[in-house]
Amino acid sequence: MPSVFRFAPSPNGYLHLGHAYSALLNFDSARQGGGRFLLRIEDIDTARCRAEFEAAIFEDLAWLGIAWETPVRRQSEHLGEYREAVEKLAAQ
Repeated sequence: MPSVFRFAPSPNGYLHLGHAYSALLNFDSARQGGGRFLLRIEDIDTARCRAEFEAAIFEDLAWLGIAWETPVRRQSEHLGEYREAVEKLAAQ
């Protein structure tokens, strides 16, 4: 089974060098090991996350030569699943 690597920035600001390093490290590790590289957007902080920052993330990663599997997973689209998991655990 191939290894899975991911980069999960929050679109509440522009990427910085630490983000770039982390994304490149994970992307290169996935590529060298025949694994998968996933991009997950941590967009659950609705007060600070903005569409222009998410667009900038995609643009910056592409500029770095990083490609990711699609579709991109957005945490905000899965809150119901997380709620169900918490309820299931609480019922045990």
